[in-house]
This record gives sequence, C-alpha cells and structure tokens, in this order.
Amino acid sequence: MNLINFELSLEMLHKLKAVVVTLIVGYLLIHGMVLLLNRVMFKKMSKQTRMLLTKGIVYAGIIIIGLIVINVLELKGVFATLLGAAGVLGIVLGIASQTSIGNIVSGLFLISEKPFELGDLIRVGDKLGVVYSIDLLSIKLKTLDNLLIRIPNQTLISTEVTNITKFPIRRMDIDLSVAYKEDLQRVIEVLRSIAQQHPLCLDEPEPLIITKAFNESGIDLIFGLWFEKSNYVQLRNGIFHDITRRFAEEGIEIPFPHLSVYAGEATKPMPVVTRS
Repeated sequence: MNLINFELSLEMLHKLKAVVVTLIVGYLLIHGMVLLLNRVMFKKMSKQTRMLLTKGIVYAGIIIIGLIVINVLELKGVFATLLGAAGVLGIVLGIASQTSIGNIVSGLFLISEKPFELGDLIRVGDKLGVVYSIDLLSIKLKTLDNLLIRIPNQTLISTEVTNITKFPIRRMDIDLSVAYKEDLQRVIEVLRSIAQQHPLCLDEPEPLIITKAFNESGIDLIFGLWFEKSNYVQLRNGIFHDITRRFAEEGIEIPFPHLSVYAGEATKPMPVVTRS
C-alpha cells in the first residue's frame, strides 16, 4: 500500500514538474514571439494594430498553455465537465449581458472602420482626450489634465467623434475685430505679413483671411493659419503676441464694446453742468 502511494506521489511530482516547465516555456515563447514581431513586423503597423495583435497572441498562448496543462494532469473528465458548465454559464451570461455583447460588436465595427488610433486626440461629446487604450468593451481616454475616461464602444458608435490629430496639418482659426476707421486691405496685408514671418506657420496652404461680419464695435475677421499638429500650443501662444505687437506698431485699433448716446436732431443736446 505504501509502495502504491509512493508511486502515485512520484507520478504527481513528475506531472507538477511538467506543468511548471510548460508554464515557464510557454511564458518565454509568448514573450519571445511578441518581441520578435515587434522587431520584424510591428514596425510597419499602426499602434492600434500592434496592440490588437499583441493581445491576440497573449490570449491565444494562455489558452494553448492551459489546454496543455490539462492534458498533462490528465484532467480530461474534469475538462469535459468544465466545458458543460461553461456552456450553461455562457447562455446565462449572454442573456444577462446584452449590453456587453453590443459593446463587443461595436468594438469590431470601430476596429474595421478605424476612425482613430492609439495616441490620437479625439473629442467625444464634451469629452476631450488622447486615446490611451482600445479594448474589447470600451476605449480609454487620457485627458489633457491627466484623468482617465472610459467610454463604452456602443456609445462611440452612436455619438459624433471628432479626431483632432488625424491629419498631419491643421488650421487654427483666430477671431479678430478691427475698428471701422481702419483700411481693411491694409489690415489683411499686415495679417499676411504676420503669418509669413512666424516660423511655425505653413506657406502651403496659404493663410485664410475672411471678413466675417459688421458688429456693434468694429469689423470681425477670421484669421486661419495652417500648421503641423505638434506645434499647436507654441503657435497659439506666439501668434497672439505677434498680432498684438504688430497692430500696435501699425496703429491698427482693436475695438472694445462701447455705447454712444445720440438724442437726434430734433432734441437739444443734454446739458452737462459742473460745479466747483
């Protein structure tokens, strides 16, 4: 009896050793495959594709290693029982988690459509942030003040999404106003000169200058500048300084809201009396 127990213990020890070796070798193989693909193939792929393939390799490797461990431990009967229980549990969870299934399907549509990738700056409703992670059920945004926002995929499918950094260049529109006494052609020439002299403004496409409207205090203009998307902050800070300085040098007045009281020709001016 003791001999049988000893043989069983020895056999179990061998199985445990095989399991440990399988886990170690499996981990090294998965890690090595990911590193190899990163060096050979992933360089030509987008961040989003690399992330999805990496997760696919890791998940597939874990499943394969799990099946090998079950086979080594000879738990086929237990495995069949687990499969049956998993099938029943899957039906129950499928009925109870229709929202999750909707998120998964929406995630597949987003992956195929590719409206954004990892690292893009996007706006979803009133939320603005950099795409931090794209997962099966949701995406995660990292806001500009370092907060993490989780947005379900189903919400993204049914909401307008603005990808701010999709293209390499952007246009910055600045609203300006000049006094009615100013020569508009001269103002436009000064604005063109400001754009040409700023190192971060692109020559092509040309700056956009549009006369927008006549308001109560002056004439409104739109000053559109094209720039590389990575230079947004530097350009916005610098161009306001340049406009203020050049307008002051050229004597161009930027009006402020004011109100003139006029009584009309039939009414005498209102007398102003000062007492000393």
